[in-house]
Amino acid sequence: MALHRKKYQQAILYFCWKLGKEIRGKKKLAKLLYYLDFDYYEKYQKYFTGETYKKLPMGPFPVSLEKITAEMAEKKQLVIGKINEWDGYNPTEVYKILGKPDVSIFSPEEKKMIDRVIKKYGCLNGKELENLTHSEAPYIGAEDKKEIPYELSFYRGTDFN
Repeated sequence: MALHRKKYQQAILYFCWKLGKEIRGKKKLAKLLYYLDFDYYEKYQKYFTGETYKKLPMGPFPVSLEKITAEMAEKKQLVIGKINEWDGYNPTEVYKILGKPDVSIFSPEEKKMIDRVIKKYGCLNGKELENLTHSEAPYIGAEDKKEIPYELSFYRGTDFN
């Protein structure tokens, strides 16, 4: 499975664009990408970003996320800041978009899926998304700290209507 870097980057930018020009929290961004990739695979048996996800204590985590977002920040596509939201907790990473995403890179079915993920999961915070992923077959069926097989998405029974 090859990583579709440009599609990956544009998906991040599109998420930011549609969700108030920013995403608060690495966890939220990670889970939105997870739902994009696993929902798309469940429906079409094809990879969207080609990312690999690991089962970590806070839910599925895309292994290339930090590298991709750092490259995007370097290219001035994204600003990654930190804010202290809660006393006693690590600062929250905030991803702010600097331009417009290039949606022409997405096929009609990809665009429809990314819009669906935004509509269904975009209003949830990182903790709510974490709890949701913990109850699903891909997370439950994977070994701790190991890769989550995309094939486990077929055991979720997602309603795509």
